[in-house]
Amino acid sequence: MLPSGQTLPECLAERGVSRRAFLNFCGVMAATLALPASYRTQIAEALATVDRPVLIWRQFQDCAGNSESILRSPHPDVAEIVLETLAWNYHELIMAGSGAQAEAMSTQAVRDLKGKYIAVIEGAIPTGTGYCTIGGRSALDIAREVAGNAKVTLAVGACAWDGGLVQHGPTAGQGVQDVVPGASVVNLGGCPHNPANTVAVLVYYLTFGEMPELDQYNRPLFAYGDLIHDQCERRAYYDAGLFVEAWGDEGHRKGYCLYKMGCKGPSATYNCPEVRWNDGTSWPVEAGHNCIGCAAPEFWSSMSPFYSRLPNVPGFGADTTAETLGLAVIGGTAALMAVHAGGKFVQARVGGGRDGVDRPADANAGAEPLGEQAPAAQLPAVDSPATEGRTAEAPTTDGDPGTEERSETGGSLDEDQD
Repeated sequence: MLPSGQTLPECLAERGVSRRAFLNFCGVMAATLALPASYRTQIAEALATVDRPVLIWRQFQDCAGNSESILRSPHPDVAEIVLETLAWNYHELIMAGSGAQAEAMSTQAVRDLKGKYIAVIEGAIPTGTGYCTIGGRSALDIAREVAGNAKVTLAVGACAWDGGLVQHGPTAGQGVQDVVPGASVVNLGGCPHNPANTVAVLVYYLTFGEMPELDQYNRPLFAYGDLIHDQCERRAYYDAGLFVEAWGDEGHRKGYCLYKMGCKGPSATYNCPEVRWNDGTSWPVEAGHNCIGCAAPEFWSSMSPFYSRLPNVPGFGADTTAETLGLAVIGGTAALMAVHAGGKFVQARVGGGRDGVDRPADANAGAEPLGEQAPAAQLPAVDSPATEGRTAEAPTTDGDPGTEERSETGGSLDEDQD
């Protein structure tokens, strides 16, 4: 925590963090939040002057992966200090206190700062009898006390959101919004959550005094508003019909699309391709593994089996090749041109030209050509239409393995092309 009376700029200077590094961090936060770059200054000013709100981080049925993730935030020098602008009153993984002393700090903060502090819940909350007690109290009782009296609660990770892996186990673990229905909850799904998004949410709150816009699952739209499929660097290979067919094959070595290996990117929304992991180094698909949709609702069930392909992708479908799609677009364009030409003919015969004089449909009929006509321009390859990203992720089942024999242009040799 910041020493009493010390401002954030003073703390930055004391620790050798330059003003430039701090402003760069604020710029990254603005970009992550999908805000204009001009907000960088406003974020910097807010962080430098904000009153320090109290934060209580409680862990229940979890693997500590989300705590480990937040401790490895991007821009660690600055993010660490920004996080310290919060009065971090309780976080059992990193706090020095333990036992009754630690629990007393949490209880006192809830009692004295009701409706003013930020709560962070990590892990599912067991609802089965006798599971997970802390200081003689059940996790359910503590969660209702902490989240129920907070100004806002961040449910970090899949388990805190909807129960995750353990929801169907003997503990009957559930998410915060299920056991504390009246709480103001922001869900930061993922297994684990991405620290860049969590820090961005806290920065937004410290800057504007409220939480960012949320989707239908109470997830921040800036992080969960777009399909992974539409942000993926391998999308061009999908559009071209070039897929990895087996782990380690030539397509895998060349970075082809992982859809046939079970990638859930066409159905999952998250900003992994943009913010990445390990200080922006990489993310699973770039590293050669398929996305398992860990930020989707109940992903352990809805996205399993993780290595089976999605049966139907929204839009034109993965088994529609680029050639087939291009022919369909060309056919549609030709039909529209024919309708347009017919309309012009009728206009010329009935209404005449702009000067009121009737003319034949082709005013140049019978004229000598001025020269050899240039060939028609080649139409560029057509991408699939953008899929609406703010929809619920579809559950997965095994589908048709797809057409294996393809022409050199990527089109299916045996597809009907109307």
